[in-house]
Amino acid sequence: MFGKRKKYSSLTDEQLIEEYKLNHDNNCVGELYKRYTSFTFAICLKYLKNKELAREAVLEIFEELLEKLLFHEVKNFRSWLYTVAKNHCLLKTRNKKLNIEFVENYEKHQNDFMEQEKILNPEYIVKEENIQKLEKCIMQLKPEQKCCIELFFIQEKSYNEIVEITGFSYKEVKTHIQNGKRNLEILLKKIDEEKK
Repeated sequence: MFGKRKKYSSLTDEQLIEEYKLNHDNNCVGELYKRYTSFTFAICLKYLKNKELAREAVLEIFEELLEKLLFHEVKNFRSWLYTVAKNHCLLKTRNKKLNIEFVENYEKHQNDFMEQEKILNPEYIVKEENIQKLEKCIMQLKPEQKCCIELFFIQEKSYNEIVEITGFSYKEVKTHIQNGKRNLEILLKKIDEEKK
């Protein structure tokens, strides 16, 4: 075990990710955690304004990385991790400013979609109860859909920027966003039906 840790400590971030993709060895992500815990904590603290919440977020983020790293093409881990951490914290933040930004982004980009589903209708999402349901459902999406939905609506990234960040093709980004919206509608309907 010690020899393996020593081996991983000598690898670059990119080599660790490649090794993880090949062998699914969690020690690779463990080494990245060791290198970037403080960096990630600082980002989380900046957005969450609470040390305990920031510590929890760091653990959640690196747990998510076990899956994210398997399908993302990461060229600069530090830069990519910053985006992942920021995105994670924004989802945890339920203040009015974020809600308004979400609404404005939807209104700005709504012409990209053929239909007007209720899930991202401004009148629906400004209600706190609906925001909580929406966030809960976003967390249940497939990782690639969740990632693209968050980048597009919350971080206000264009399709081309999402392509650059995620490594997905333009067509894949569009598909993930459209499928993500459709799945959100299904998940929200399921929650509503369970309450009846």
